[in-house]
Amino acid sequence: MSVKMKNIRPSEVLVLKDQISYQEGQVVSKTLAQNQALSVTLFSFAKGEEISTHESGGDAFVTCLDGVGKITIDGVDYLLHEGESIVMPAGHPHAVYGEECFKMLLVVVF
Repeated sequence: MSVKMKNIRPSEVLVLKDQISYQEGQVVSKTLAQNQALSVTLFSFAKGEEISTHESGGDAFVTCLDGVGKITIDGVDYLLHEGESIVMPAGHPHAVYGEECFKMLLVVVF
């Protein structure tokens, strides 16, 4: 099972947060790789936008690329700033909210 990168240029130095744009009133996602074992996705959240509480079948590793996001895991809120990361464990309810405009890299390992 191979993972093939998509929606991103190979063999080029890049800034991840520049690979996705903010759109007012929206959550935008851009899949970079996905298969049965792994999902890698960029997200941008306009201020006040969210992905409501849900659970995942895999451990979800989030890294803040820009702005401030609120990550809620098992009802506990965590503020994530640029350069900070957190793991949302598989099977635990979690949500993501744009406390400010917020960009993140999400890596889910199934």
